[in-house]
Amino acid sequence: MPHIPPYTKGLMLACVALSCIAWLVPGLFGVLALWPLASGHFLPWQVLSYAFLHGDVFHLFFNMFGLWMFGSEIEQLWGQKRYARFLLASVLTAALVQLGFTALMGTFYPTVGISGGLFGLLLAFGMMFPHRTVMLIIPPVPLKAKTLVIGYGALELFLGVTGSQEGVAHFAHLGGMLGGFLMIRYWRGQPPFGRR
Repeated sequence: MPHIPPYTKGLMLACVALSCIAWLVPGLFGVLALWPLASGHFLPWQVLSYAFLHGDVFHLFFNMFGLWMFGSEIEQLWGQKRYARFLLASVLTAALVQLGFTALMGTFYPTVGISGGLFGLLLAFGMMFPHRTVMLIIPPVPLKAKTLVIGYGALELFLGVTGSQEGVAHFAHLGGMLGGFLMIRYWRGQPPFGRR
């Protein structure tokens, strides 16, 4: 059970504060959520602001729990600057993949939540600590971190392709994993990036 380092703590507080404010202030949620390009509501800052909003208390709680669980350890390992860059890459890639998916499918619903960044952190945790045992909450089953990452990635792809769980941005989750994966490969000087 890691303690909460400064950047993760600040991020969690920002998500809680902005989500609560957006629930209370009429119209603010619609201005900060990530809208599809063709919806007529898209604004450039939404590729970042959407990550700080959450649909309801349960969405907020589980994302903050994930940030604490995986983000705390990754921040301690990498330090604040690298951790912040990694999260930014995951959140932006999640937004771009989601915008591409909604343009392709012709959907007009907004996306909110830091889940894309969280899925990037999940991937990083699995790559940095592949043999660490993680206990799931539901069902309470112990899994190796690499197994958890592969399982979650496969499940998100399946649910996204089949259109299951209406209203969940599965491709944003996958986009966050992709952004995190590319960032790690960039730092390591691995293809598709040159040696650093």
